Amino acid sequence: MKLLITGGAGFIGSNFIKYLFKKYNDVNVINLDVLNYSGREENLEEINGNPNYRFVRGDICDVDKLEEIIGNFDIIVNFAAETHVDRSVTGPLKFINPNIMGVTKLLEFSRKKKANLFIQISTDEVYGDIINGFANEKSILSPNNPYAASKAAAEMMVKSYIKTYKVPAIITRSCNNYGPNQYPEKIIPFFIIQALNNKNLPLHGDGSHIRDWLFVQDNCEAIDLIINKGKIMETYNIARNDERTNLEIAKCLLNKLGKPLDLINLVEDRPWNDIRYAVDVSKVRELGWKPKYDFNNGIDITLDWYKSHKSEMERLLKLDSRHPMINYMGWL
Repeated sequence: MKLLITGGAGFIGSNFIKYLFKKYNDVNVINLDVLNYSGREENLEEINGNPNYRFVRGDICDVDKLEEIIGNFDIIVNFAAETHVDRSVTGPLKFINPNIMGVTKLLEFSRKKKANLFIQISTDEVYGDIINGFANEKSILSPNNPYAASKAAAEMMVKSYIKTYKVPAIITRSCNNYGPNQYPEKIIPFFIIQALNNKNLPLHGDGSHIRDWLFVQDNCEAIDLIINKGKIMETYNIARNDERTNLEIAKCLLNKLGKPLDLINLVEDRPWNDIRYAVDVSKVRELGWKPKYDFNNGIDITLDWYKSHKSEMERLLKLDSRHPMINYMGWL
């Protein structure tokens, strides 16, 4: 099995590549990544030097120019994207190229190379607010911020290539992931680093926004299963159905780290902040998928990783003048 994995130096992509090499002896991976602020070669240090792994630095928008360097492959798995909602609000145009144009370029590349399968990694945020019940794969897409809208647009391009050109493709929509290697702009790693340094945890509104949390390793297993058993032209939700408010997340992290709850600092809410995401996962469970990590186990693994990489994460925060929480961080 030979895969072209795009965005493989990022959070989920790097975990997926490491997962593949742990599970399979015959896997061959080409990792195409532009190495933006959150894509880091350090995330894959443990497999550098593996003869079945090759890194190519490049932009998915220029994938056609890299054909000779990339070579042949059977499957494309596209993790490449700008992913932070707040950054999409302050700079929406920066999300158009990688999240829409880049996906279209990859689809065209897949068509030209006659790839056996194209996997588009999407998000449950394309559904928008789910106040009651759960969104299934046939629910209407109603994105409420530029990031979610760009991912929904990418999905429309994938479906158009399926219908128009018969490109064999599958879409996955996962809930919020957490775990090792996540860039410290997202709530869990950001709060961990803040708490380790006895700094405030800025919580939007009253902290009642609800998210479903999935340990990244479980998502990797689901994607692998979908590659091998998923139905072409279908979409699969991936989630643990473990809903928690952001306030519960903050309190959990502080309690596990032995830090006072008064580090929680309620700040002004954002008008684009969806109240709740929740998806029906019966379809992916029919393939045989079942998450292995409960939230408590996953968080313990995550905390251990960030404790051991504390200095590295602090350095990234200090360098990141574009961080959406810059006014509350206390680093600059």
